[in-house]
Amino acid sequence: MDAPTLNAGGNIDDLAERLRVAFGEEIVSLVKDRAEITLRVAPQHWQSSALRLRDDPQFGFSQMLDLCGVDYLQYGEGAWQGPRFAVVAHLLSLTNNWRLRLRTFCDDDGIPLVHTLLPVWPSAGWYEREAFDLFGILFDGHPDLRRILTDYGFVGHPFRRDFPISGSVEMRYDPELRRVIYQPVSIEPREVTPRVIREENYARGPGKNG
Repeated sequence: MDAPTLNAGGNIDDLAERLRVAFGEEIVSLVKDRAEITLRVAPQHWQSSALRLRDDPQFGFSQMLDLCGVDYLQYGEGAWQGPRFAVVAHLLSLTNNWRLRLRTFCDDDGIPLVHTLLPVWPSAGWYEREAFDLFGILFDGHPDLRRILTDYGFVGHPFRRDFPISGSVEMRYDPELRRVIYQPVSIEPREVTPRVIREENYARGPGKNG
């Protein structure tokens, strides 16, 4: 059986081999799964790898479709032993009609930091602001790294796995001060557990006596 094809320009094994030759020891891991490739590089090679993937004609990844942060805290029910925060970029080569997932992990869990990809793909600007806002990941060299989805006075990063479900602060309008103020959240947190195990006769149609 032939290898799964990505396009007329080459198959997934061809792209994987090109990546192995071009990046060599800079590759932390290269995973092929379900006709997709994930290339992981060390954070110090994050920006230079992106630049090579864009400019090397054998790759031609001219577009970055998406960039996001990932929090691996408690991943695999605690089995994960690696760094906590990752940054993932999804790339598209229009020339070769290839897609690639580029990933790196931040060295410091306390202050997660990687270089910005803004000089490589201008579309990275807002995506990196989103990753900063939701995960607290910093992008060295980003000229305008500030919140983009939450309010500027928001406390914390709501996509972190240890962020409380009910949040940490709430805001309301104070009629005496005539402005919006922040205060500690007053909602009692409660856990909503889906009812997976149903009663024996739950949702059954009417029986012979019904």
